[in-house]
Amino acid sequence: MGRPVDRILTADIPGAPDQVRDHYVDLDNIKVVHPLVVSVESLSRAETADGYRQTYRVRDRIPLGALTLPVSYTASIDVPRTGPVSTQARQFPGVRLDAVVSFDPIPTGTRLTERIRFRAPWPLLGVTVGQAVAAHTEMLAGIRRHFEAS
Repeated sequence: MGRPVDRILTADIPGAPDQVRDHYVDLDNIKVVHPLVVSVESLSRAETADGYRQTYRVRDRIPLGALTLPVSYTASIDVPRTGPVSTQARQFPGVRLDAVVSFDPIPTGTRLTERIRFRAPWPLLGVTVGQAVAAHTEMLAGIRRHFEAS
């Protein structure tokens, strides 16, 4: 396993923080704006002391040169009643994405910030980080477009 790689992605969204947060934590919304996601299936939901944890099976299509590889993985999101949410994605062979996502009020709406930590076997780490950062950058732009159209 390679050393962890951290990235921070930010987008200013023209919506109230609670609305942006509610939109973000519903992975049915995310599949519409995430360029790699093909489908999302809810596996479980468990109440926690301060909110809930939702677990999903996600199917992606990963471009690899002229090929597109189908990939499926487990994604979980911990949603407390207020504040940042935590996400986890686990994919074979040992690819892990962990993030803390915050929704801070700004004069024009919400600053959405994803603080992502990537772990993967070293041969996959560079490709994983590159593709995920590009996909999440487009996902945040899609969320912004959604709220601009509202």
